Amino acid sequence: MSDSAKRSILAGLRWTSLRLRLLIVFALVALTAAVSASGIAYWLNREAVLTRTQDTALGDFRRQMQNRAASLPLEPTADDLREAAEQMASSGPGYHVLLIGARDGKPVTGTSDLDSFTKADVPVSLQKQVNKKQPLTSANAFEYHLFWQRTTLGGTPYLVAGTKIIGGGPAGYMLKSLDQEREDLSSLAWSLGIATALALLGSALLAQAAATTVLRPVQRLGDAARKLGEGKLDTRLVVSGTDELADLSHTFNKAASSLEKKVADMSAREESSRRFVADMSHELRTPLTAITAVAEVLEDEADSLDPMIAPAVHLVVSETRRLNDLVENLMEVTRFDAGTARLVLDTVDVADQVTACIDARAWLDAVDLDAERGIMVRLDPRRLDVILANLIGNALKHGGSPVRVSVRTDEDELVIEVRDHGPGIPEEVLPHVFDRFYKASASRPRSEGSGLGLSIAVENAHIHGGDITASNLPDGEGAVFVLRLPRDAEGLTGTPGSDDPDRNEKGDAK
Repeated sequence: MSDSAKRSILAGLRWTSLRLRLLIVFALVALTAAVSASGIAYWLNREAVLTRTQDTALGDFRRQMQNRAASLPLEPTADDLREAAEQMASSGPGYHVLLIGARDGKPVTGTSDLDSFTKADVPVSLQKQVNKKQPLTSANAFEYHLFWQRTTLGGTPYLVAGTKIIGGGPAGYMLKSLDQEREDLSSLAWSLGIATALALLGSALLAQAAATTVLRPVQRLGDAARKLGEGKLDTRLVVSGTDELADLSHTFNKAASSLEKKVADMSAREESSRRFVADMSHELRTPLTAITAVAEVLEDEADSLDPMIAPAVHLVVSETRRLNDLVENLMEVTRFDAGTARLVLDTVDVADQVTACIDARAWLDAVDLDAERGIMVRLDPRRLDVILANLIGNALKHGGSPVRVSVRTDEDELVIEVRDHGPGIPEEVLPHVFDRFYKASASRPRSEGSGLGLSIAVENAHIHGGDITASNLPDGEGAVFVLRLPRDAEGLTGTPGSDDPDRNEKGDAK
């Protein structure tokens, strides 16, 4: 999967996650509001319904006790109590009545419905309150009061109330079913639940609309930022409205314009610098060629010159060659920066190539080669020679003999390791070994190398689609450079042919 596809998927996930968070927040707010409103509405309606039913039944029961039970004789018979209870129940709002009196010192009861209401249905605590004589005070003018409570019998809610006639009359109890009120409240609860669900659904739709309204410009901003990150510096947002998102879009456009201008200026300066280096290097080649020719003639005649002049001649020859190498390296770097470097591929035996590189530089005595013949690869032989010359030369110069070069294959990759026996590379230097003009020691600014050799080597590896890594061996046994190249770089070639044939063949070791 490509990086752009992965970024698109991750961006979609982030966008969906933000939308999901908005939906959840809206849903929670709506759910909290709906549940709170429904709970309050249910509680208020419940209290209103139960209070209305309770007040109606208790008021009627009090009147019935005053009108009918109070007219009974002091020692009523069971028939008197039953008849009075039936009359009270028949004229009341749907409740049963139980009357309890005393005759000849024995309790006598009468009920409107023996199967529906007996003394056993009256809570003991309520009986105690009803039969307890209250002390008469200025605030209490009656010995007995009406008491009530809600209870459940056989799974059905009831209202039970009781009082006693003052002056020795019977005690009366009523039993009012609240089943109808429970059904009404259940219907109300279902209605409120449906209303809550509809409110939740409505909030989800509103959240979807709000999320779309909010996230669409955010998504456009994210897409524009990704395009800007991909190098499309002319990306701009359409600014509409005067809200915070419009201000953000305006700020993005200003930042993109500023970035585009700065990048254009930097590119122009970089292009000018590259052109200057390329032109300067090219212009230096002609006088350098002449100076090199003269220096070689002087070198041939150095032995016949005055002994006081000979060292100066050798110094001129050495510095001329160093300057020539530097110019060639600068031209090579310029080609890489300008993107004009091209591969000229050929199928070669790696062992033969490495041997030829070592032999051409008279390194056979200082290098141990571990390479089997027959490892055939398709790459640019000249660029491979540049890479090997820089890696091996660097190991010989800054590491220690013997330098070991091993060649192997790893699936579709060619792996070449160059290992020395020196002190290794300081840890603070490792991240910079492939930087241009980087030298590990400030005390040797005029070392033989220009500081471009390893950078040219890694650029040649990159143009093949490979890479070079540097590390230290354990226990301070030296440093190792690992070159990895594809065994077939056919798909990486540009325009057929090579750039300047007189280009640097050796580079220099860092």
